[in-house]
Order: sequence, then C-alpha cells, then structure tokens
Amino acid sequence: MADIPEEFQIKNKVANSGLVELNLEDYYTKGERVLIDIKDQLWQGLILREDEFRAYIKDTDWSQYANKYVAVSCTADAIVPLWAYMLVASAVEPFAKKVFFGNMEALETALYFESLAKLDYDEFKDKRIIVKGCSKYDVPAAAYVEITNRLRPIAKSIMYGEACSTVPVYKAKGVKE
Repeated sequence: MADIPEEFQIKNKVANSGLVELNLEDYYTKGERVLIDIKDQLWQGLILREDEFRAYIKDTDWSQYANKYVAVSCTADAIVPLWAYMLVASAVEPFAKKVFFGNMEALETALYFESLAKLDYDEFKDKRIIVKGCSKYDVPAAAYVEITNRLRPIAKSIMYGEACSTVPVYKAKGVKE
C-alpha cells in the first residue's frame, strides 16, 4: 500500500478505534454435558423410596459419566429429599469432570461463571469493550450479566453486539465516545 496515496487507502476504523472485543464463546468449557434426571426413580412419579433409590445408586454403572459435565435434577413436580441429590453426586463425582445441581442451563451457567472467574480483568481496565453478541454456542443470559458485573467497575464503556452495530450498555461518567 506504500505506492497508494494515503487519502485513497482503505482504513479499518474498527481496528484503529481502541475497542476491545470480548467474545464469550472463547470462555465456553469444552466437554460433553449430560443430565441425570431422578424423576425415573420416583415411585408412581411422586415419591422417592429410600430403599429403591439406594438400590438404583448401587446398581448403576456410574462410569458411563466419565469425563462428562453432569447436571443432577428432578424434572417431576415432586418433593425430593436433599440427600437423594447428595447420593447421586457422591456416586457420579469420582467419574465426572464436574457435578452440578440443576438443569442443563444451570450447568452451562455454572461452567461460564467458573471460566469468567479465572479471567484476568486487568486487560480490560479503562478500555472500551464490545461484548460480542453472536456465538456458535448457546451462551446463557446469566453469563452476559456476569461479564457486565465484572467489567462495569473497570471499563470506560461496555457495548453489546458487533463492531459495526453495537448497543451501548454502560459508559463511565466523563467518558466521551
């Protein structure tokens, strides 16, 4: 481009703007996710019987959950004693990468929170940040709230979307865009 006069050169205004793009899909924890739903262990879909449940715990091959992220839940509208979830967690934990209570969205949220907690936020201090909106993964809304909570005290501004089309989310007092 040295032989093209400067006034005719194409300039990437986004690259030169000082904007920092943060893509939450970069913090996606890779690995298989599974749900253990104990609804199938309820008698008549309503009641958990301890003896039968303990037999289920004893007879299940928990190694099938090896190296997986496991959510433990009950999707039936039933009262499940808390120790039942503890028994499942105790049985699956030696095999699973991580065990969480809740549905698949709760599992995904917890994984994102863990990833975002490890992030070095110093690199975002006094920066204008765009939190990228589109992702090949289903990023839970809670992750967007969490990243906003973590960035707001340190960032000059936070925007959502793509560099060509952003939605302003936050601007520190006295900051001119």
